[in-house]
Amino acid sequence: MFQELDTVVLTHNVENHGLKEGDIGVVVHCYQDGQGLEVEFVTAEGKTIALLTLTPSDVRLMREREILHVRELSAA
Repeated sequence: MFQELDTVVLTHNVENHGLKEGDIGVVVHCYQDGQGLEVEFVTAEGKTIALLTLTPSDVRLMREREILHVRELSAA
């Protein structure tokens, strides 16, 4: 079960927003039915890339022993 402010990892590419599998976002809202989440993806400077409505299968919780990775944002 996801909670607001959870750090999550995208499980697939979202090409129309320039996002790739493994990109990190934050849950900013959980719908009561548990079937939807609002997830925000930002650049290192804090600029919002996308605020997406996703399903729980679109993301997973970040694991304790994972390391972050940096990449250049692709043009959407």
